[in-house]
Amino acid sequence: MPQVDPELFDRGQFQAELALKSSPIAAFKKAIRRVHEVLDARFKSGRDIRRLVEDRAWCVDQILREAWARFDWSREADIALLAVGGYGRGELHPYSDIDLLILLDSADHETFREPIERFLTLLWDIGLEVGQSVRSIDECVEEARADLTVITNLMESRTIAGPEHLRQRMLEVTSNSQMWPSKNFFLAKREEQRARHGKYNDTEYNLEPNVKGSPGGLRDIQTILWVARRHFGTLNLHAMVGQGFLLESEYALLASSQEFLWKVRYALHMLAGRAEDRLLFDHQRSIAGLLGFEDSNSKLAIERFMQKYYRVVMSIAELSELIVQHFEEVILRTGETSQAQPLNSRFQLRDGYIEVTHPNVFKRTPFALLEIFVLMAQHPEIKGVRADTIRLLRDHRHLIDAEFRNDIRNTSLFIELFKCEIGIHRNLRRMNRYGILGRYLPEFGDIIGQMQHDLFHIYTVDAHTLNLIKHLRKLQYTPISEKFPLASKLMGRLPKPELIYLAGLYHDIGKGRGGDHSELGAVDAEAFCQRHQLPTWDSRLIVWLVQNHLVMSTTAQRKDLSDPQVIHDFAQLVGDQTRLDYLYVLTVSDINATNPSLWNSWRASLLRQLYTETKRALRRGLEHPVDREEQIRQTQSAALDILVRSGTDPDDAEQLWSQLGDDYFLRHTAGDVVWHTDAILQHSASHDPLVLIKETTQREFEGGTQIFIYAPDQHDFFAVTVAAMDQLNLNIHDARVITSTSQFTLDTYIVLDADGGSIGDNPARIKEIRQGLVDALKNPDDYRTIIQRRVPRQLKHFAFAPQVTISNDAQRPVTVLELISPDRPGLLARIGKIFLDFDLSLQNAKIATLGERVEDVFFVTDAHNHPLSDPELCARLQEAIIKQLSDADGEKIELSRISI
Repeated sequence: MPQVDPELFDRGQFQAELALKSSPIAAFKKAIRRVHEVLDARFKSGRDIRRLVEDRAWCVDQILREAWARFDWSREADIALLAVGGYGRGELHPYSDIDLLILLDSADHETFREPIERFLTLLWDIGLEVGQSVRSIDECVEEARADLTVITNLMESRTIAGPEHLRQRMLEVTSNSQMWPSKNFFLAKREEQRARHGKYNDTEYNLEPNVKGSPGGLRDIQTILWVARRHFGTLNLHAMVGQGFLLESEYALLASSQEFLWKVRYALHMLAGRAEDRLLFDHQRSIAGLLGFEDSNSKLAIERFMQKYYRVVMSIAELSELIVQHFEEVILRTGETSQAQPLNSRFQLRDGYIEVTHPNVFKRTPFALLEIFVLMAQHPEIKGVRADTIRLLRDHRHLIDAEFRNDIRNTSLFIELFKCEIGIHRNLRRMNRYGILGRYLPEFGDIIGQMQHDLFHIYTVDAHTLNLIKHLRKLQYTPISEKFPLASKLMGRLPKPELIYLAGLYHDIGKGRGGDHSELGAVDAEAFCQRHQLPTWDSRLIVWLVQNHLVMSTTAQRKDLSDPQVIHDFAQLVGDQTRLDYLYVLTVSDINATNPSLWNSWRASLLRQLYTETKRALRRGLEHPVDREEQIRQTQSAALDILVRSGTDPDDAEQLWSQLGDDYFLRHTAGDVVWHTDAILQHSASHDPLVLIKETTQREFEGGTQIFIYAPDQHDFFAVTVAAMDQLNLNIHDARVITSTSQFTLDTYIVLDADGGSIGDNPARIKEIRQGLVDALKNPDDYRTIIQRRVPRQLKHFAFAPQVTISNDAQRPVTVLELISPDRPGLLARIGKIFLDFDLSLQNAKIATLGERVEDVFFVTDAHNHPLSDPELCARLQEAIIKQLSDADGEKIELSRISI
């Protein structure tokens, strides 16, 4: 424990203040406040964190002893005040639990009931929030035998006041010779750790990780120490070096990692003013500043801080795995003899784990650093790597240098891993965890722990990359193949599946450097292909996929897929069916590996539509693009055939169609035209808006819900409609707006429920939506009151100036307004209000919500259905949108470009 520190707690001065006051509470509170102020100031000035957490525990010791001394415990009294848990280890953060055990020799609590109650009341009055229990030694035995948490807390006890012999006797009767032998304790702790990791999806890379409980967090270090204490009787990291469980270098890494997490946790408590162990967005930026991280040209301070955090917890997780495996071998298999099964001259199996045949294997044959992972992929029955061999991998990874990377034996082994039938993802993860992958591919090493400060990318770049490869692998399994039927089918027929894994490995490798990561990644991918001597066709495909991995999702979500020119341009970019297949599979997996919540039925439908239309264009030949008039004729002919067969008068249908214009038939399928036409003809006598609702496809996992509205055109139609949908908790993903020559509007919206699912066959919900829209359109003046909703907590931390780009479409007579903005409740309704103020007509819209941001594209015309031609008008429109959507905190606004 630390030496006496009068600045923190001066016992003489404290006693003097007690004597001057009628009540001791004020003196105690002043002392506690002083501890907070001094230690927080020392933290901000960069004082050693280990000293700070120990000093705080020492201060609390002094305060508790003073409080305990105010009560009449006779010197012979068989009662003691013990610190347990983290406080028992002598470690306290600003708002850590102060866990106390009042230990009695006898189960007769009555003797001390009154002073114990008064003591605890005093602690409450002076503002110390303690967790306490009162037990006799026998009761400790009973509780500890039944509860893993209790025995763990007792192992970490210290006597604060009262006789020490009580604690010693308690430790004797709860020792591993009496209960919880080290084997049972280890098994229980290992299972406890697995369950805890499961709560955090078994990943160190959560957007808002828990510094204490997440994988690689402080609890993992404590678990190691608990097991060591139970087995060896020591609760000290450095003592594990002497036991052979840690090398000196590993101890240094573990100790420095613990200190970094302590700094983060201390800052969290200080900023939150409470016991907060979640590294919330609310605090990440502030902690980055407190710990000295600064913005650079390519990375924000918060990104630099979080990369450091993720790399630290990854190191802890790696060492934890190594030590836990050591424990398994020493604690669980002590005295057992096992026969080694040779795999080759360098590796053998023992108890299902792979190990080297000799400690100098990696030194003599460095290529074995890669060979071990290929062997594990080729022999999926192998459980993992033995602890001693993990350490040898770590100790020899420095051998991976430029000469190693260019050795044909090593390049061949690396490519061989990607050709294995199973185990690719699992062994890439192992390579990453043991520090081999980042050494072999330095460009991959640069993205380890690289986060992007948004809600769209929920994993670090390296974790996302490996998740993508995992998703590609899973496409061959039934549960996934049922959810992604087209991607699964295409994956099964790719001529060289290893190429898509390699493209996946490099698709985001250029992130974090500034510039276009697709272009930077393509350069790295080309260098990789050359170094690994891949055939020209393979290399070109990999580089092309990396360079264009975003194009398909961007086209599907931001372009009008009903426009034949869009399909023709995309087909020209793709060039052939093989590239289309590879790109589709990569795109589906990329979206799902970025953020599973991004994959919804409508996004799936858009990608399938783009794939199908492009496939047709490629089969027809790029020299024979579909003509707009031909597509219109085909749609009308197919729709009329169905209508006539169902009894509709063709003259009535054609008369209605004559008012709709060409765009209507380009944007809708023949089936939709039939549905709309039949309903409009039957509705013609009604004055209420016609609202039709149905699923866009029979597949529950593809397609959103289509809402079709037919009503007399009014100036604020779009604004009212989207405001009403916002109130109905609907997310709009596509809007198609047509105004007929008879001044009726025919609007089609593709929507999903707020949770990302389709409405489905839910009559009550459909009735609610239909009635809500009808009421809103009949009472348009009410819509202004329904767009005010609270901004969710996480979205508040992603404020940035909206970006608005306005340009005229080269192919069609419309103006394209592209918006990138923070997502906010009622955003579309606000945009609709601005269109109304500027007398604009919306022709089409593509709506994409990506985490905390929206990327929307609106196709608009002026009141006369002409593209916008006045630059001054466009500038005012742009300024109005930015002003409406900007946060009220005065963030600097930069106008985007206008091209008229």
